[in-house]
Formats: sequence, C-alpha cells, structure tokens
Amino acid sequence: MRRVFRLALTLLAATGSFARAAPPVKPNVLFIAVDDLNDWVNCMGGRKGVHTPNLDRLAGRGVLFTNAHCAAPSCNPSRVAMMTGVAPASSGVYHNGQDWRSRPRLANAVTIPEHFRAGGYTAFGGGKIFHALSWITGGYGKQQNEAKLWDSYWPSATAPMPAPQWPKATQAKRGANGYLYSKPIAVGRELKGRPAHFFDWAPDTQPETGTADYKVVSWATDELSKKRDKPFFHAVGIFRPHIPWYAPAKYFDLYPEKDVFLPPVKEDDLDDVPPAGHRSLRKGWHRWVKENEEWRAAVRGYLASISYADAQVGRLLDALDASPHAKNTIVVLWSDHGMHIGEKQHWEKFTLFEESTRVPLMFIVPGVTRPGLTCNRPVSLLDVYPTLNELCGLPRRDDLDGKSLVPLLKNPAAKRERPAITTWGRGNHSVRTLRWRYIHYANGSEELYDHQVDPDEFTNLVSSQPEKSVPIVNQLKKWLPAASRNGK
Repeated sequence: MRRVFRLALTLLAATGSFARAAPPVKPNVLFIAVDDLNDWVNCMGGRKGVHTPNLDRLAGRGVLFTNAHCAAPSCNPSRVAMMTGVAPASSGVYHNGQDWRSRPRLANAVTIPEHFRAGGYTAFGGGKIFHALSWITGGYGKQQNEAKLWDSYWPSATAPMPAPQWPKATQAKRGANGYLYSKPIAVGRELKGRPAHFFDWAPDTQPETGTADYKVVSWATDELSKKRDKPFFHAVGIFRPHIPWYAPAKYFDLYPEKDVFLPPVKEDDLDDVPPAGHRSLRKGWHRWVKENEEWRAAVRGYLASISYADAQVGRLLDALDASPHAKNTIVVLWSDHGMHIGEKQHWEKFTLFEESTRVPLMFIVPGVTRPGLTCNRPVSLLDVYPTLNELCGLPRRDDLDGKSLVPLLKNPAAKRERPAITTWGRGNHSVRTLRWRYIHYANGSEELYDHQVDPDEFTNLVSSQPEKSVPIVNQLKKWLPAASRNGK
C-alpha cells in the first residue's frame, strides 16, 4: 500500500499537480528611436500625402498615441529624460551640451538598459539612443552614452553611428570642418541670417546599403534572428530624418517638388507671442528659405528622409516577424521631439509649440494591446519607462517621474487627467491637455491655445481674450513644476 502511494505521488509530481509552477516567460522589448520625427506620419494625420507605410503598419498592430509629447524639445534633454525617467525640471538637464551624469539627481540614476539587465535581461543597442555632445564638429567627442549601461553596443558606445554618418550628396563639397553640404550659402556658422552648413538637403548618390541607418538596421535585424536563452532589451536608434536631409534618390522621387505641400504659416503669427517665445526662433533661416524659393525643396528633403527612415522601420518589422521572437516581443517606437518646417517662421525644434513637442509613440504588446487602436489622451515620453517596467514585471520603481500607460494600452479611452509637460530651459514649460496648450516662461509671460478650434496655434488667448483665459490658465498652472508654480 505504501509503495502504491509513493507511486501515485511520483505520477502526480510528473504531471505537474504538485510541481512548482514554471516562472512566466518575460517578454522581449524592441525599442526603436527615430530622430527629429514630428507628426508627419500618415497614420497621425499631421500632413497628407506622406509615404510611411511601415510606420502605419506598426501603428495598425497595436496602440498609436496621437497626443504624445516629449519631455524637452531637444535631443539630449529629451533622451536623458526618456532613458532615466527623470523630468528636466527634476534633473536640471535642459540643453544638448550638458553632461547628464554631472547632475546630482542623475549621478546614480538607473537607466532603462541598466534596470533591465538587473532584472535578468540582456541589453544591447545600436545607433543613436543617447545624444552626442559634439556631433557638429565632425567627431563624436564626449558621449552621452555609456558602455557600462549595455551588454554590447554597435558599432560602439562611443561611436554609435557607423561611417559615413554624413553621406555624400549630389555635387557635395567638403568643408574645412569635414562636413558635407551642397548649398553655396551653407558654409560655416549662421551669418547674417544664412543657415548653418548642416541645414541641407539633396539626394544621396551612394547605394542605400552604404548609408549609416541601413547599416544600423542590418546589425539589428541580424541580432533579431538569433535564438537567446534570456529575454532581451534591444534598442535601435535611427538617425534620419535629422538634418542634413540626405536620403537615396528613390525617396526624393516619392515627392515631386511641384506637388510638395507647404505647412500653414501666417505672416503676423508671432505678433501675439511674447518676447520670451521668440528667443529660439530661427527667423533668419526661414527668411532665407523664402527669399531663395527653397521652401518646397527643403520640405521635400524632410519628407524623403522620413520615408527613408520608414523603410528602415519596415526592415525591422520584417525581421521580427521572421524571427523566433515574433510572438513574445513588445515593440515601442518613439521620436525624441518634433520639428518645425517653417511653422511659426522657424526651423528645427527648440520651442514649446506643438510642432516641437508632439511626437509619434506606438506600442505593440502581445496579449495586452489590440490591433488598430488609437489613444488621444495626452501622454509623455517620460511614461515609457514605467510602462515597460510594469509590462515586463521588473521590480517596482518609485523614483520615476512618468506614469505607466498600461491602463491606456488595455483601454485607450480610460480616464487620465494628467497632462503632458514639456520643458525647454530652466523655468520654461508647456502643459498640453486634450484641448489646451498652456506655455509659461521663466519671466512670467504666458500663451494659451485652444486646439479644439485652433490646431495650428495661431491665436494666443492670453493676448486676445485675457478675461476668458484667466480661469483656464489658473487651472493649468497647477501642473507646472513646483518652482514655476511659485514664481521662481
């Protein structure tokens, strides 16, 4: 009888009745960063006629956030905020030239790849994830990336973009600083309103396989094809559509110059913007583009660069689909900030207007998201870190400034009162809700825009309707960082 009982116990254990449950399989993460991509993505509706079939495909597989905003409208502070989960107003990282590790709040900050590694993941990356302090000089110099954050980095943590980062454009000449340009005015620093040398656009004559982003994605697709014994956090940084707008000619061919749209601009648009809002505007660049009839050509360069970046995203998705990890990999795609292409008489980012702050943000989460959903709730890139933390079952973090998006991934219509805060320099912030954009500058000047009737932010209600705007401003002011709420 005793022998029969022992045999029964053995059989039960073998079938799992008494066996310890196997730990759940943690999902992998494919983390895709695209540089300087605004809402000119077909599925986001920013502008019509943009060829982004692969970004559209990615969005159609999961949840597209149509009202996502960066923490700062500049590469370094935005990426640092994303990777550390700490807002600029908390860290003190406001501009591209700052070494983020020198800030007391970030000296021992645990970045996303570090946190994943501590949680049993392999973390590897390639391309531009962190910013480089001296990219304009032709060399990388001091890097914001750190080799110690990763198990491996390609080509290396100190040179994240493979050569040639600056591909040869049609009839391009090489300046004394080593940079390429094709416009005769684009030499050296901005002088007398002339754009700087890297503000350039032209078809790239070399094979697409020789371009830097193509090489980064080729490395990334090879990594996706490998079987692994640990879950992975796989970061891929795509540099385009960052300037200069060089892309293979076939992407320029998608946009005949005569058919290229121009963004809406009012000649008197800046009349109701306070002086603090003018400080970052590159009105000289815009003046030159108009006077030299280069506006359509410049827009065409940006569009071509977007479609080139889109093609690289498509290669990543195809590789993931063909990989052994297809059914167990979270995909998140984001851009570090938006981009002005003449709106507000400005080029590039560096403002607190919609064009600078609004970014694509997309999530595919197996078993959580459903295909083809959109969420219009205002969210921040700061929310990505806590979201991935929750989705991957990593140890709880109470030191992150963002809030998990998991409730919105499950139900995009879920209630969320928290607005998106963007900071540009000390004391300058925007508050973006579903309807309003409120801008508060360090000197106390303000702007308020009603996106329900004014999506282009042409009318500053603080100036045109001061009495009506006061209660709205007072309500939105409550979301500012504490120092700004207290008038500091």
